[in-house]
Amino acid sequence: MTVVLHSDPLEPFSLVSEHERGLAPGSFGACALFVGTMRDFNDGEIVTGMTLEHYPGMTERELALIEDDARTRWPIQDSLIGHRVGRIEPGQPIVVVAAWSAHRQAAFEACQFLMEALKERAPLWKQEALEDGGRRWVSPSPNPSHQGGEGL
Repeated sequence: MTVVLHSDPLEPFSLVSEHERGLAPGSFGACALFVGTMRDFNDGEIVTGMTLEHYPGMTERELALIEDDARTRWPIQDSLIGHRVGRIEPGQPIVVVAAWSAHRQAAFEACQFLMEALKERAPLWKQEALEDGGRRWVSPSPNPSHQGGEGL
């Protein structure tokens, strides 16, 4: 179980590959992963950038608790949460979540849980920079499984 916050551009597939090299060969049969990238639009406006703020220490602890929750619900061998903080440009990856398990169903379900729980519980705050020069704080996304909203 690994949590990594990055202030530099996130390389999601390198991060997953590097993490997977540390797992015992043959110890898993599936890896499910999700990569979220920054859009250049939100709520009908053009977004030119975003700043993600967090509380160091608190954010990592909450993400680790989310991973612990996933481990109690699914038979996963390992998981990874990598998240950007600081200034982000449209098209850049914001988050990577991965779960390794013996079977694909557990990996898929754990990966989705990790992402949804992160969106709901992680102490991260988004401020968008708009094309007109304005700035606005973004409310957390609704959970798609409960309200039909979209994710990142």
